[in-house]
Amino acid sequence: MTRVVVVTGATSGVGRATAHAFAARGDHLVLAARAPRTLAEVRAECAAAGAATVEVRVTDVTEPGAVDALARATLDRHGRLDVWAHSAAVMAYGRFDEVPAEVFDQVVRTGLLGAAGVARAALRHFRAAGGGALIFTGSVLGQVTAPYMSGYVASKWGLRGLVRALQQECRDTPGLHVCLVSPGSVDTPVYQQAANYLGRAGRPPPPVATPQRVARAIVACADRPRREVTVGSANLVMRFGFTALPGLYDVLVGPLMRLAGLSRRPTPPHPGVVFAPNPAGEAVRGGWRPDPVGALRARLGRDNRRRSLRLE
Repeated sequence: MTRVVVVTGATSGVGRATAHAFAARGDHLVLAARAPRTLAEVRAECAAAGAATVEVRVTDVTEPGAVDALARATLDRHGRLDVWAHSAAVMAYGRFDEVPAEVFDQVVRTGLLGAAGVARAALRHFRAAGGGALIFTGSVLGQVTAPYMSGYVASKWGLRGLVRALQQECRDTPGLHVCLVSPGSVDTPVYQQAANYLGRAGRPPPPVATPQRVARAIVACADRPRREVTVGSANLVMRFGFTALPGLYDVLVGPLMRLAGLSRRPTPPHPGVVFAPNPAGEAVRGGWRPDPVGALRARLGRDNRRRSLRLE
């Protein structure tokens, strides 16, 4: 069955990879994010990947009424809504007392209150329709903590709590599913795009998963819903240390974060994309790990160009 799928946060990282994955399944897509230019790029990518139809809607999930308008437009166009995959989030680095209050608040507003707005709009329709799948992208940082990322950690802990409460409330509608996909480090541009008040640029600590792997887990939840899916080989180890050995965890997490989660590249204080998008920095991957498929495609493209030149 061809589904109608809304993807919020569709222009970068996991959201963009998710849009590609649903497109490859031949679904009808409604893609939403803040950057019109990048949305147009993703629309073309998804059409080429096999989506039945692709629409784009410029949407800031923190703006009052924006998510409701997105839901109404989807229903007006398609008459139904089967899956809503939500990945919109922003990040800020810095000690809590050194991150401007408005930056911290916007990180939480985007990651938690934006997700609550999506849930409100989606569940209103899913309950009336008797079912649907609402899938959130969480984080291992919704289950453990790390220094210098307090706003992001607060938003992801809040998101996990919200999802658990929604799962309990939705038990009276058997066809309605609320899922949480929680990755560890992922090779996306979110680290480069983050606000920074720490003086050192952030990076994903290893091991680093691909956004395509997370996207596959999201599509799998749409096919066969699960309450929560973890993506990342280190997640269980981190959760065990945080829960069973909290004292040791707190001793080690700061040095490990400075060693593996921060680069040596200095950076001046800046708000990143917390308040406005940066289309030039939006992509599926962030370049933190090798991309063998991309490298192969580039190599094949160079070889084809050389053959073409020889023939000419």
